[in-house]
Amino acid sequence: MTEYEAVIGLEVHAQLKTRSKMFCGCSADYDGAEPNTVVCPVCLGMPGVLPVINRRAVEFTIRTALALHCQVAEFAKFDRKNYHYPDLPKGYQISQYDMPLSQHGWLEVEVDGERKRIRIRRVHLEEDTGKLTHVGDVSLVDYNRSGVPLLEIVSEPDMRSAEEARQYCTALRQLLRWIDVSTGDMETGAMRFEANVSVRPKGATEFGTRVEIKNLNSIRAVYQSVDYEIRRQIEVLERGGTVVQETMGWDEDRGVTVPQRTKEYAHDYRYFPEPDLPPLVVERAWVEEIRAALPELPEERRRRYMQEYGLSAYDAGVLTGDRATGEYFEEAVRIYGGDPKRVANWITGELFRVLRATETPIEESPVRPAELVELIRLVDEGVVSTTKAKDVFAEMAETGKGARQIVEERGLRLISDADQLRAVVEEVLQQHPKPVQDYLSGKEAAIGFLIGQVMRATKGQADPGVVRSLLQEALSRMRE
Repeated sequence: MTEYEAVIGLEVHAQLKTRSKMFCGCSADYDGAEPNTVVCPVCLGMPGVLPVINRRAVEFTIRTALALHCQVAEFAKFDRKNYHYPDLPKGYQISQYDMPLSQHGWLEVEVDGERKRIRIRRVHLEEDTGKLTHVGDVSLVDYNRSGVPLLEIVSEPDMRSAEEARQYCTALRQLLRWIDVSTGDMETGAMRFEANVSVRPKGATEFGTRVEIKNLNSIRAVYQSVDYEIRRQIEVLERGGTVVQETMGWDEDRGVTVPQRTKEYAHDYRYFPEPDLPPLVVERAWVEEIRAALPELPEERRRRYMQEYGLSAYDAGVLTGDRATGEYFEEAVRIYGGDPKRVANWITGELFRVLRATETPIEESPVRPAELVELIRLVDEGVVSTTKAKDVFAEMAETGKGARQIVEERGLRLISDADQLRAVVEEVLQQHPKPVQDYLSGKEAAIGFLIGQVMRATKGQADPGVVRSLLQEALSRMRE
């Protein structure tokens, strides 16, 4: 049986976070607006109107290109991409064809513990289309989205599995959110995906016949559709059939790709330069200004956390999942001044648990870094146990009170006074003669049970270290 490998490339569309649309002054924030109310003659494609390029959209595209290690062009132009669908009021889309803003970059992903570089073919700028809603035999169109700045990122066909495609989409979304050019919100359609999939015998150098899967609106859909399409194409070839180049859709309910139309080629779109827009001259000084304003990127920060703070690759990855989490962590580490791993454990543990339960972004966390550090220090100082500290944290998140205030109000201070605990220890030893005898017989693990009984008797407020020391002292006397 022939062994096959997949060849996968992705086209990712992301709406940019500009205030206005790409070529007119209409608001780019159309969420919640009545259909066809955030429109004007320009984005509706009325006769005689002229588009004007949104400078911030160009800036965001260059910012993305630099973050993806792309070469930014000195000259770029816009083109008319002609096709006739109801969601395009002009009958064409203003996009970029042979002179995009940037080309030749890369993005690294991690799959099965190994880093892989996925090449980026181009990052270019265009306008979004309207939105069609199908109701029975009728289609309704809303042009509020038409004209919103849309970033298109095209990869080279460097991915070889559905998992690599998933990790690429995840890393790209993280990056766009990190550099603050797009919300990456897939539920509102601010980020969409198209996958090009083919298969070939393993070891072959020529590509197989490519099938495009359109309008994927989640990373989960990318993974499932690509995985299915790989299996489908292999089955076709194994039966002696031929894979047809066509455009497919993803039927999530059935878990299958479905034919939509034969594949379109570039010449079908009849590209030609947009006559109403001048070519873009991209000044090098402006590019360098944008480069200088870029934040530390996720991969750079992940490596720094491992080197500077001694974190594991897993912890560093979690803490750089988004920019706000990294900033929270670094502020807490700066205030704490102790082991960064202690801070990381509290953030990825209790803080994440509370934020997930309340669906709260970390930027709006009810417990700020300084307040978290106050709690960690109370544990370090032996004022409160780690177990009780978790209860204190939950109350901090719920009430907004400080850690020390909660500890004092609830009487949660650890009992560290040896004289005060000695009586409790003696009572526990008298009440549990069997584990005492087990310990004296050489089963030293039995001391764990005895420590637990002392902690229960003191309602968890005894200092475990002091308890262990007192128990060992008393048991040693018994052994003599």
